Amino acid sequence: MSRSVPTPLSEILSYLSEIGYGDVYLKQPAPRSSRAAAPVTAAQRPAPPPAPELTVPSSPPPPTRTLSPGSPARLAELEGLAATVAACTRCRLAEGRKNVVFGSGNPNADLMLVGEGPGAEEDRQGLPFVGPAGELLTKIIQAIEMRREDVYIANVVKCRPPGNRDPQPDEVQACRGYLEKQVACVQPKVLVALGRVAAQALLGNESPIGQLRGRWYQAFGVPTMVTYHPAALLRNQALKRPTWEDLQQVRDRLRGG
Repeated sequence: MSRSVPTPLSEILSYLSEIGYGDVYLKQPAPRSSRAAAPVTAAQRPAPPPAPELTVPSSPPPPTRTLSPGSPARLAELEGLAATVAACTRCRLAEGRKNVVFGSGNPNADLMLVGEGPGAEEDRQGLPFVGPAGELLTKIIQAIEMRREDVYIANVVKCRPPGNRDPQPDEVQACRGYLEKQVACVQPKVLVALGRVAAQALLGNESPIGQLRGRWYQAFGVPTMVTYHPAALLRNQALKRPTWEDLQQVRDRLRGG
């Protein structure tokens, strides 16, 4: 599994600035008195106290995510499921694919993100979220103080719909069992549905994304947050702020807040 290149801090701060969270507030210095202080002579000046010995505490290392005892079995099960999906011809999407896009990430992830389906670049590489929307998703993950390799990413359908159209209901149904098994293998603490198609597929709810986002649900027995798809953020900058608000809820939930 290739490691993603960390996004520079400047880019993360730029992203947060775009959605209104870029300001840094500094404590103002105490105002100076308008009255001039009387001069102090050397005789009047008290002797300075001895300088205390300063010790600089070392920064604690970042927490290392360890795999649970069941993780090797999880990974083996995911690999077996991926091999099954690679040969799948349950729906018409199999006819035009270059690669099956099964999923990628940490098989022991606390956070699992689910999109709708692969695009052209994902179909070419066989990996989810590797185009421009994927670059933005990486920044969003890092903005909530996680790394892309810490999470698990999958899609509702594993093959690219022609022309990037929405998956049809029968295509979603054909892949639903695969997604359910992925969730069961990873056992995330939180699911995030990225966009309308993923939200409606996970929840069985036909409401618009604007009504679904920002609220907690249950999907496959896992607490699930709905938010906008990164591709929608690229088209509409105004969606970045509500998406950030949704992901802050996810961050706080994972921290036990």
